[in-house]
Amino acid sequence: MKFFLPWLLLPLGLHLASISTGDSHGDIQFLYLGFVGTNLSVDGTAAITTNGLLELTNGTLGSKGHAFYPSPLHFLKPNGMVQSFSVAFVFGIRSSYLSMTRQGLAFVVAPNMNFSDALANQYLGLTNIAKNNNPTNHFFAIELDTVQNVEFKDIDSNHVGIDINGLTSIEAHTVGYYDDISGTFHNLSLNSGNAMQVWVDYSGEARQINVTMASLEMEKPARSLISYTYDLSTVITESAYIGFSSSTDEIDSRHYILGWSFSMNRPAPKIDVAKLPKLPPNGKKPHSKLLEIILPIAIALFVTLVGAGIILLLRRRMRYVELKEDWEVEFGPHRFSYKDLYHATEGFKNKNLLGAGGFGKVYKGVLKSSKLEIAVKKVSHESRQGMKEFISEVVSIGRIRHRNLVQLLGYCRRKGELLLVYDYMSNGSLDKYLYCVEGKVTLNWNERFRIIKGIASGLLYLHEKWEKVVIHRDIKASNVLLDSEMNGRLGDFGLARLYDHGTDLQTTHAVGTMGYMAPELICTGKASPLTDVFAFGIFLLEVTCGKRPVDHNMDDDRTVLVDWVLKHLREGSLTEAVDTRLHGDYNVDEACFALKLGLLCSHPFTNERPNMQQVMQYLDSELPLPELTHADLSFDMLSLMQDEGFDPFTLSSSIGTISSISGGR
Repeated sequence: MKFFLPWLLLPLGLHLASISTGDSHGDIQFLYLGFVGTNLSVDGTAAITTNGLLELTNGTLGSKGHAFYPSPLHFLKPNGMVQSFSVAFVFGIRSSYLSMTRQGLAFVVAPNMNFSDALANQYLGLTNIAKNNNPTNHFFAIELDTVQNVEFKDIDSNHVGIDINGLTSIEAHTVGYYDDISGTFHNLSLNSGNAMQVWVDYSGEARQINVTMASLEMEKPARSLISYTYDLSTVITESAYIGFSSSTDEIDSRHYILGWSFSMNRPAPKIDVAKLPKLPPNGKKPHSKLLEIILPIAIALFVTLVGAGIILLLRRRMRYVELKEDWEVEFGPHRFSYKDLYHATEGFKNKNLLGAGGFGKVYKGVLKSSKLEIAVKKVSHESRQGMKEFISEVVSIGRIRHRNLVQLLGYCRRKGELLLVYDYMSNGSLDKYLYCVEGKVTLNWNERFRIIKGIASGLLYLHEKWEKVVIHRDIKASNVLLDSEMNGRLGDFGLARLYDHGTDLQTTHAVGTMGYMAPELICTGKASPLTDVFAFGIFLLEVTCGKRPVDHNMDDDRTVLVDWVLKHLREGSLTEAVDTRLHGDYNVDEACFALKLGLLCSHPFTNERPNMQQVMQYLDSELPLPELTHADLSFDMLSLMQDEGFDPFTLSSSIGTISSISGGR
């Protein structure tokens, strides 16, 4: 016999629950309007706030949180088919930075509540690299994701998806809803900071999954956002738990559930949005500059040292003065205040200096508001020519999301100075591991090959997968940074160029680093994706051999790395080109493959080089690597360059970083 308990509905609306039960495989129904006093099972950063919000993540970087209904539910009928069920919930995502959040959250049905081995970064707290898409996971999830991960084939950075046993959605759609009157689609933004509603309905008879979304004030739209046929009886176990999972990475995002309802074999109870708790404020708390100006002046009026007080105030203000023009307003949150960067780096003290070169200096910093670790690059600029275009491209590149690219977070300008803000990579640049002092621990072969594949994946994304074509123009070991897990990330987009797919890029400045620059780039100044492929080929040789592109310390008269490797290939001694610091502890087939692929990519003639799509197919063993012909083995890069009038020993080691800012873009 079924019964309903209306007396459990609390008048204050902070926690409202109703439950009905049936036979052993019977129906269950509940409704939460806020979560004060509930006995949800939570772990990680998940907690109930004082005003009744279910907070899955609290802004801690690289964290995860889970919250589950405490009792398992019986989903299967006696015939083994999953019963119909219906879910509704209201959620919101907040951050210290307006319109800048990372990762997302998911509603999940899983055989247990143990997600201790799940990674936070990219995996929404649900799984890890090894277990992703494993059929033994037996979980069904609806993800709400603010990051576009190319490895999961995400459609964009603002989507809802149906996940089965992993983070590669079997069906996905940009977040929004269909208007009941006109039938037109209206976008919603997960990064807006606004609360939104989600309905998930599964028909056991039709094997149909329907996902619907709407803004907080709306009724449930008649047309579903996603409607997909899938038999969940192959996924959901007889006894399973329902709840939510979320994670964060480099941005202090906070993920909240405001209300939640569930029902088996009937529609989920309607959520009265007027009784839900309120989300906390979004973005940085506003603060007034009034006291900073008036208070020192008021004090100065009552002291004898009026002049000294004014001077001190002016000096303080000049310390943080920025260069800002009207056209920069359109770039919004991608601009950091100089004051924030100054305090983050402790005044750009030398103890925070990470490196220096022709481009300027790089400092480590920690943003006070979010505790986010950053790297701040200070680049000089003396000309305003091309600056608007340059900043526009910086902001565009800041929208790129890929696990093998260093995230460019934004910029700041002062007179004669441009500051670029990146994610901080704790293990520094790859070159310090390749060229470490003898006796020091270096990278093993598996780590090197993983880095090679990662950088190739990042370059493929830049060239073909993102909304624009991005040519990096400065691929080298010192621009590959290693994160806390020793994954390679391509950084330093200071020379990068953007253009639309299908158009031709023209330039008049040959920029980059000698040894990595393709012959046609040196001769014509015209960059293309294939000039990046050339530099990637040199990078492949550099990582495998542990030698710089131009090295006077090689074991014969060959000082150009390509020619040195070619010599070993011609003589059948290719393994002698592999880094001796590996002490023979490496996969011979992989190392020889890497050297041959490096030679193919760094071929002096563009029509002989593969594109990055083909490079990834070679690395993933989807295509066999072409054999190098006799003509391929007969070229000499040093002679070729000298014939064109270029000598790598007399040219500067770095060309024109500043020229790229003052007109070369």
